[in-house]
Amino acid sequence: MLTTFAVTALVMIMIPGPDQALITRNALAFGRTAGLLTMTGGLFGLAVHATSAAIGLSALLLASATAFTVLKVAGVVYLLWLGVQALRSSRRTAAATAVVTEVPADGGPPLRHVRNGFLSNVLNPKVALFFVTFLPQFLPAHGNTLGRALLLSAIFAGLYLLWFGFYNVVVDRIGALLRAPRVRARVEQATGVLLVGFAIRLAVQQP
Repeated sequence: MLTTFAVTALVMIMIPGPDQALITRNALAFGRTAGLLTMTGGLFGLAVHATSAAIGLSALLLASATAFTVLKVAGVVYLLWLGVQALRSSRRTAAATAVVTEVPADGGPPLRHVRNGFLSNVLNPKVALFFVTFLPQFLPAHGNTLGRALLLSAIFAGLYLLWFGFYNVVVDRIGALLRAPRVRARVEQATGVLLVGFAIRLAVQQP
């Protein structure tokens, strides 16, 4: 049962989403550390959802349409803001003429990247719903369900860390090519479009 959960969870983690878009953009714009910090923020967001689900708080999303709507609206607004920022950045990058082979020295406050990753996850009701709908299918009907829920949540977090850690390294390795102004502008433009698309998809998602 744990193997089935792990494989399914890994596939879900690998599906492109807001986390991947943000990690890609930050890793390209500011280097591997920024990508890792964004991933760390996403991991903190997962921890909030996993802990809430384990103790039953996030079940409110299933029981209360209002709670779901409030969280969804906040998530939509945040993703739209990130998408617009990426699109604006793509226009500025496209105006550059020199090929950039080094990572920009100033990535801004490190906590900014952690915050971006955290908010992207914690304001995403889809992540919360995963923990209160998919995860319970692997819990025993009786016994120590809390311990089992925490174990499954830890497995999910570990897989998240492994996948995006690997993904961040790959992006960093080919970063010299991707950081060329023309290519980077296309990547940022694609990231912005994806984030806006995720926001729209989230807006029409039903409880």
